[in-house]
Order: sequence, then C-alpha cells, then structure tokens
Amino acid sequence: MTTEEQMTIEERYKYLRMMKARYVKADRQERGRLLDELEAVTGQHRKSLIRRVNSRLERRPRSRERERIYGPDVTAAIKVVAASMDDPCAERLTPNLKWMAEHLSKFGELEVSDAVLEQLEQISISTVRRRLETIHQDQPRRRRRKSPRLTNQARKDVPMGRIAWDVQEPGHFEADTVHHCGPSASGLYVHTLQMVDVTSGWTERQAVLGRSYVVMEDAFCTILERVPFEVREVHPDNGSEFFNHHLRRFWKERAPDVQLSRSRPFHKDDNPYVEQRNGDPVRAYLGYDRLDSVEQTQAVNELYDLMWCYHNLFQPVMRVIEKKIVSGPGERTRIRRRYDDALTPFDRLRATQALSPEQLARLTALRDRTNPRLLLAQIEDQLSRIFSLPCAQPDESQNVYDTLSHLPDPRQDETVTR
Repeated sequence: MTTEEQMTIEERYKYLRMMKARYVKADRQERGRLLDELEAVTGQHRKSLIRRVNSRLERRPRSRERERIYGPDVTAAIKVVAASMDDPCAERLTPNLKWMAEHLSKFGELEVSDAVLEQLEQISISTVRRRLETIHQDQPRRRRRKSPRLTNQARKDVPMGRIAWDVQEPGHFEADTVHHCGPSASGLYVHTLQMVDVTSGWTERQAVLGRSYVVMEDAFCTILERVPFEVREVHPDNGSEFFNHHLRRFWKERAPDVQLSRSRPFHKDDNPYVEQRNGDPVRAYLGYDRLDSVEQTQAVNELYDLMWCYHNLFQPVMRVIEKKIVSGPGERTRIRRRYDDALTPFDRLRATQALSPEQLARLTALRDRTNPRLLLAQIEDQLSRIFSLPCAQPDESQNVYDTLSHLPDPRQDETVTR
C-alpha cells in the first residue's frame, strides 16, 4: 500500500466505528472474516484490531510526549531554505526542501549531511509548519502596509444594504453607471447613468461625458424632473461619482426628502434590477464601442429620449411576487421564484395610484398618439447616427458644459474671476 493510499488516523477510526456495529452482532466465523477484511483495509495487526473494536474508538491524548526526531540541524536547514524561497507556506515549502537544500549547498549557502537530506525528504507538512512558527517568532517582522484609510468620507453615514424585492410603493430607485470606453479606460469618455424603479420597472437614463460632479449633478437634475412620480430613495453602489461632498450637498439642497442608501462593497446582488438593465437595453443598443465626444454624448441623450418613451410605455416587464426556498436533490436548496403577468411600467404605475391625474393624463395621451413601430425605427436610425459620429481626436479637447441642460458654462459668465 503506497503512502497516498494509506488511511489517516481519523479515517481509520471512522472506518472501525462503522465496522464495530457489524462485529458486535456477528458470530465467531463472521468475526473472523470481518477481521480479515479489517487487516486488509487498515494494514494493522490482527490482535491490535481486536483490542480496538472491543474498546472505545476514540482518540486519547498522549500520556507522554513523543521523542524529538528532527534536531536543530534540520531546523537550521529549513530556516535557510525558507528564507531563500521568500518564506512560503509549509504546504509549498515541504515538497521542495531536499532539492533546494542540495541546490544551496552548491553555492556554499548551506551545509547539510546525507542524514539531514533524508530527514528533509521525510518531514511532514505539519512539522514544518510548527518549525516555521518557531523560526518566525525570533525574527523581526516586516513592516506591514497600513490599512487603507477611508478616503471617501462622503459615504460614511450612508446606510448599506439592498432595496427589498417586494417593496410595494414606487419611487425606490437603484442607480448605476455604464462605461462606454471601448478597450481603453483612459481619458474622458461617455457614461450612462441609469436608474430603475424596483416596484414598477420604470427606467431613466442620461448620458454624461466623464464622471465629474458637474455632469452627474446635471444628470440627476434631468432625471428628477423627468420622473412622473415621487422619488423616495436612490440606491447606487459605492462609486465616488455617487458619493462626494458636492453631490451630498446637491441631494441635501435639491431633494432633501430623497433617502440615500448604498450597496455593500463587492455585492452586485444588492443592485440586481439595475445590473440586469445594464445589459439590456444599454449594452444591447450601444455595445462596447468607445464614445468620447460632445456630439456623441448629445446623440446618445437623444436616443435615450426615444427609449424613455418606448421602454416605459410599451415594453412589458415581469416582477417577482413570491420567493420560496425548496430542497433539491442531495439536500441542496434553491430559491423558486414566481412572477406576475407582464405589464409595462406605465401600467404598473397606473395600478399603484402613484401618478397624479395630470401626469396620468399626459402619459396616457402620449401613448395613445405614439406609434411603437415608428418609434422603434427612429431608435434604429438614431443608433446608426451615433455609430457614424467620429470619436474625439487625441489633441482635441471636449467641453463637458456643452453636454449639460441645467448648468451654464462658466466660461460664458463674465462675472467669473480668473
């Protein structure tokens, strides 16, 4: 039996406990056959196995310490080899002790005898781990890098979590940005700010050139004015484009009733609805090409104006109405979801009474006079126009104020001091 095929101590005890139930109930001849099987499987002596199965099969602590097998010369060799390999873990170090010691001895870095080389080949990982602990405790520790300081204090007091999937009132929006940078994320390029209402599926999109607080503030102003119902909560990720002192001031002054929350770091499942819509329709329409000019930003916003009508008034969405945890094969659990009938976001809002009579009449009239096939053709034409526009040249500067709809260009204000 090779070393890889031998049982560990715990495996041997487990096997003996399983066989003991059969051994106790068996007659003399059956016990003999069982002992033959135990000998073949465990490799232990027959008398030892008889004592084992007739006693308590539990590991007992040693009554006296085992004699030391590996002396200080082995520890010294491990110390030199570990330092030469930049202090790897015991699992990586142990299989390479012998050949590395021989290799170092060629350069005069280490003197080892044949007996030490034989012990380095036989030593176990757990023993090496204990020796490394002893070695490292006598060595000065390396200077550790300080833990990263919380640089973004603007999100410090913003609660983390996720919006409940069964929230009933509209106005709880998940927010995210989609990058249109192409293969390179360098320089200034277009982003899509997208917000999705969890209850109704109502979506808002605005293209911005860069992620400065100027363009983000203008995009939020545009969306807040365009949403036909009350915005109760905005729930983005932890990006600095969402949480900085300028935007915190904006939310405090512009929309003090809007609650700000954020997802947990590295938890995309905290923003499932907006993450899903990042792929469809944003990526499905614009793909992964680079967009980085003022003209392209303006053209994308014209596209989003058309998509606003098409997706909110004519595109049905489904929402989860029940989640149930069920047990699958092999005691695995999974979540079974039940969805409601597909309705457009506008119809969902109309069912919740979230729209004012004026907004309801305006949106109803807009849908009645809109031909969805013609609107879809206009979207396709606008996409062709976007892809025909050239990107910005490397030596060409772009003025982000030309993409804004609410904030004026300070260069046109004569009162601005230079």
